[in-house]
Amino acid sequence: MLAYVIGVVLFALAICVSVALHEAGHMVTARMFGMRVRRYFVGFGPTVFSFRRGETEYGLKAIPLGGFCDIAGMTALDEVTKEEAPRAMWRFKAWKRTVVMSAGSITHFLLGFIVLFLMAATMGLPNVDQKPIAAEISDCVQNATTIDQANNPVCKPGDPAPAKKAGLLPGDKVLSVAGKPTPTWNAMVDQVRALSGPVPIVVDRDGTERTFVVDIPKVTRPAPNGGTTTVGAVGIGVSKSIHYSVLGAFGGAVSFTGDMFARTWDGLMAFPKRIPAVVNSIFGAERDPDTPVSVVGASRLGGEAVEAGLWQVFLLLLASLNFFIGVFNLLPLDGGHIAIVWYERIRDWLRGLRGKPAGGPVDYAKLSAVTMVLVVIGGGITLLTVTADIVNPIRLQ
Repeated sequence: MLAYVIGVVLFALAICVSVALHEAGHMVTARMFGMRVRRYFVGFGPTVFSFRRGETEYGLKAIPLGGFCDIAGMTALDEVTKEEAPRAMWRFKAWKRTVVMSAGSITHFLLGFIVLFLMAATMGLPNVDQKPIAAEISDCVQNATTIDQANNPVCKPGDPAPAKKAGLLPGDKVLSVAGKPTPTWNAMVDQVRALSGPVPIVVDRDGTERTFVVDIPKVTRPAPNGGTTTVGAVGIGVSKSIHYSVLGAFGGAVSFTGDMFARTWDGLMAFPKRIPAVVNSIFGAERDPDTPVSVVGASRLGGEAVEAGLWQVFLLLLASLNFFIGVFNLLPLDGGHIAIVWYERIRDWLRGLRGKPAGGPVDYAKLSAVTMVLVVIGGGITLLTVTADIVNPIRLQ
């Protein structure tokens, strides 16, 4: 129980730190371009303490969920003092304002990448695509009537050990079997099951292709529809993680980051249709593991991961949440400001082509209704997911 509590606290703290760094990204880039940063606070609610350094006030609020960075003149309609006016944000070039507004999301992307890089360089990254990488080489293969017997044979002298005898090692990635490419573990298994006798198997070992001749025996295995069937077997277990050298960890993290971005985008696109399942789960329906979770739910999962000793899952959850927050902020939140900045820029460019002066700034007050709708929708979704994560949470097991 103590490990679970520690995991929940650690995950919640990590999220608070990442959100604080999000706002720090806005502050650092704004100051780098010379914009006037009034305040940088971590959290919301009553002020616990604050101090002023230079022209910026720094502080901590009582509720450490989020934070804010107050930049003078984020729009041309914001009130600024005479002293702040020359360095108001709206006076700067569109690309500089874009950098400042996107810096928060970029910070989340960098944090997610750093987590994945550290995982790749130490404990490895999950083998989510089921690549045919050997985790272990069995001492033998035997006839079996259950999956457990097949995976945990009790070896006897004289039992065949095809992969081990041929010289395959843990970490080998099977590229082809009998000349047929094996891009996935299932493809490799299907190919092996259909063969028997001496078969060439090509593997990638530390970046070098090597060919081994494996004498594949026929053994009894449980059939999908009951009973047994006779298939070929070599005695290899699939690796659940992909391990890298320190140099290879960067490329592995880059590739995995791309995959996570794709999954994050797909998740956001499927977000609306999964909300009814969240509502149903609140009233007793089984919770679909693909439904959205709140920070509360993610923290609970982080606690369960620590309790089970699954630090890889804990870190993967943390990286995933950072990517999600980063992408989400680029849509209705910071992305909204960026869209208006470039709308004004393109509009004024088109007006200039027609010999007209630049138009006035967009009246943000006219967008207040849209803003309120987004706030209500966002608040409602947050309330639903938090409630579901309390009464019917997603669990690791």
